Amino acid sequence: MTTWAGRTAAEISAAVREKRVTPREVVAEHLARIERLDGRVGAFRTVRAEAALAEADEVAARGDLAELPLAGVPVAVKDNLAVRGESRRVGSAATPDTPSPQDHVTVARLRAAGAVVVGLTNVPELCVFGTTDGVLGIARNPWDPTRSAGGSSGGSAAAVAAGMVPIALGNDGMGSLRIPAANCGLVTIKPGQGVVPTGDGDSTWFGMSENGPLATTVEDARLMFSVLAGTDPGPVSAPGVLRVAVSLRSPLAGVTISRPYAAAARDAAGLLMRAGHQVRRADPPYPMSLATTSLAHWTAGTAADARPLDPRLLTRRTRVHARLGRPFLRTVSSGASREQLRRRLEPFFTEHDVLLTPALARRSPKAGPWHERGWLSNVLANTNYSPLTPAWNLTGWPAMSVPCGTLPSGAPCAVQLVGRPGTESRLLDLAGQLEERNPWQRTAPMD
Repeated sequence: MTTWAGRTAAEISAAVREKRVTPREVVAEHLARIERLDGRVGAFRTVRAEAALAEADEVAARGDLAELPLAGVPVAVKDNLAVRGESRRVGSAATPDTPSPQDHVTVARLRAAGAVVVGLTNVPELCVFGTTDGVLGIARNPWDPTRSAGGSSGGSAAAVAAGMVPIALGNDGMGSLRIPAANCGLVTIKPGQGVVPTGDGDSTWFGMSENGPLATTVEDARLMFSVLAGTDPGPVSAPGVLRVAVSLRSPLAGVTISRPYAAAARDAAGLLMRAGHQVRRADPPYPMSLATTSLAHWTAGTAADARPLDPRLLTRRTRVHARLGRPFLRTVSSGASREQLRRRLEPFFTEHDVLLTPALARRSPKAGPWHERGWLSNVLANTNYSPLTPAWNLTGWPAMSVPCGTLPSGAPCAVQLVGRPGTESRLLDLAGQLEERNPWQRTAPMD
């Protein structure tokens, strides 16, 4: 008997299109795995078992089944994106528990492509922090359940890493796709601004947040990204000889990169050099003001999201974060500091085609109720382990997290790839070369 849990989205969709398996069989097997494992992982806020099976049957009956790129593929959706008929809680007791009347545009595109939404995944309250924990659940790293899956797309990443779904939908406003992907050994891409729709009226943290895929392989990430962007994935191609800059420098003063993550970046640099690319050490000219610019945008985004909610129902760390951000709302919304950062970094990307960095500075914090701790301890934990992601939300340029090597604990390590606007395909091609030369294990050994 063929087992479909743990298979890639590309493998599943091909089998469904060729009628070697039905969407119901695929979805039922993944639902059984969720029921067996999620008590240990905490990936899902809600599971749509009956609805997903009914929707799987609808996919099977579609006249265009043989043309669907994600035919019968189970997908998890981050709980800050609307799924028709399900509440959108965004990890908070302050949000209404009322069904959404329609799908978010990205969810609608996944469904149009044949995917079946099996559930909504846990997030930290208002998707603020880099650990996924709160009053609605705690998402753990399937590779090391004592550690946080990361955030804010931590539930989505944990679901994929545990083999409960082959792909999941998340978004990234300060690293919220790349952080959990790096922790959980997944491939993700934060698209450049305007490539994947964000949805009318949805929070984008002043244009910094982008929706994107979480997957176990570059092929699946490319496939899901093409569906979200509404483009043809096209054939995989060699990216040509690229000028790759390797930087091990933290953009934030006082935060250092731990040895495993620095080693992963060096190893990836060696792999790309052997693939024929021009690789050299070079640090982007990060301004000293980057830390304060990042903090202003981070807190102001939270202030904007918290405005319509009852503050008495928010956790203390969220209330403090929002209160600190209110004075920055006007200056952040102007976009002037982001444009200044882009102008400063653009010459670096004229000299180099791609920037390669460690994905994180160190492994994620211990899993637990970080939402019960003080604001400062949360902010320090976040910035000390993830200083390398926010700059590329501020610029609006595409960035990826790609597995590379392992930590001493045996959990995955990862690197970050960054490019100029419009180079998503190039980054995916480069990630494919890393995958080819250094294959990684797809999912955590949970069984």
